[in-house]
Amino acid sequence: MKQYIFEQTKLQLMEEMCKQLDVYCEFLASENQKYNLTAITEPSQVWEKHFADSMLGAPFVPQNATLCDVGSGAGFPALPLKILRPDIDVTLVDSLEKRINFTSTLCQKMGVVGTFIHSRAEDFAKTHSQQFDVATARAVAPLNILLEYTAQIVKIGGIVLAYKTDLQEVDLAKHASDVLGLKFVAHHNFTLPSGASRCLLVYKKVRSTPKQFPRGQNKPRKMPL
Repeated sequence: MKQYIFEQTKLQLMEEMCKQLDVYCEFLASENQKYNLTAITEPSQVWEKHFADSMLGAPFVPQNATLCDVGSGAGFPALPLKILRPDIDVTLVDSLEKRINFTSTLCQKMGVVGTFIHSRAEDFAKTHSQQFDVATARAVAPLNILLEYTAQIVKIGGIVLAYKTDLQEVDLAKHASDVLGLKFVAHHNFTLPSGASRCLLVYKKVRSTPKQFPRGQNKPRKMPL
């Protein structure tokens, strides 16, 4: 099943990467109830809908990039990307300390190096403006909200890589992207072996994001751009 999934998604993994993902899958299953991380725990589903899905973004991440995953949860997409692309320097940010504890412990078990930050996205952005080449987000928020959480931390010329199922939100997020200094530059459609659709949206940062973004007091969600 693993081989089939990765053949179908045109991803090539070395033996050591597969061993690390086995550790990931086992630890996720054993700790999921404690941390409430995912509704998907059956191994073949984890390999397809978490691991392969996360890795679909790898071709669009520059070599040796600094990558920040906002709302990292159980580590998707940052940690599968890091396993497939060891050259990437990953930082995981999540508002729940228990999730950060999970990913930090997981990486120790897998022998993967990363930085783990317990913080709300809007607080993290205040001290990390324009520090990353790439920001990723998967299953975090509607696109206009997601862009506000991620735009500030990306360098000019860097990208926000948003994991979605289709293009539907792009038009609704146009005002947000304009305000935040982002330009929608590409989308990449994929179909997982189960037939599920995936769409990676690429935004390039073309100018500095105004300092008031992301707004505090949960305003991105209460009053979306």
